Amino acid sequence: MATLTIRNLDERIKRELRKRAAIRGVSMEQEVRDTLADSIGSRRRRQSILAELEALAEPPLKPFDQKRLSDEMWDEGM
Repeated sequence: MATLTIRNLDERIKRELRKRAAIRGVSMEQEVRDTLADSIGSRRRRQSILAELEALAEPPLKPFDQKRLSDEMWDEGM
């Protein structure tokens, strides 16, 4: 396990971490560890989702008339 020292931490952030830790019934150190771990996990999930969306964003094989398609959809509903 590694040790991390954070200097010049804003007092408001420290108070908020202390409050969040108290609400969860954990130490402030544990709250910071969990917050950092969640942050890294969220970034990885976000990157994974973005990669999936980029894979779906392939351009169409041929041009299409979006207005015609829209008009056809509305005409079918009537």
